[in-house]
Amino acid sequence: MSIIGVRIDGRLIHGQVANLWTTKLNISRIMVIDDEVAQNDIEKSGLKLATPAGVKLSVLPIEKAAHNILAGKYDSQRLLIVVRKPDRLLKLVELGVPIEEINVGNMSQSNETRSITKSINVVDQDVDVFNELNHKGVRLIAQMVPSDKAEDFMSLLAK
Repeated sequence: MSIIGVRIDGRLIHGQVANLWTTKLNISRIMVIDDEVAQNDIEKSGLKLATPAGVKLSVLPIEKAAHNILAGKYDSQRLLIVVRKPDRLLKLVELGVPIEEINVGNMSQSNETRSITKSINVVDQDVDVFNELNHKGVRLIAQMVPSDKAEDFMSLLAK
């Protein structure tokens, strides 16, 4: 399987993803999976600009991403999947994409969220999705940058 890393990050591609994670994991393709972003040409242009030289970019809706991954389209590449919210990943898992581990990175604060860590903020729906992913056997970790120690996200969520 070509999936090397899976990260939830509300900022999608930015310094940490573009430089630190891509380099650390020796990524050859970043795949942003989001139905809305895939339809937004301005946002896609910004993502292309943020993608490091030499790294390919795909911005796909959830079902097309699942189809392409399961069809083996990226088997020769080292793939980093990035999504804004956990529900995108639950849908991928339900469509049959084998995801073993999810790195919960940055989830922005809003009036509706509660703080789990200084950079991870969730609403009740996110908590339900994380519980469902955990129930399906997906390991959830919190690790902002590669040099940080990975923490068990479900124990942070339970606090």
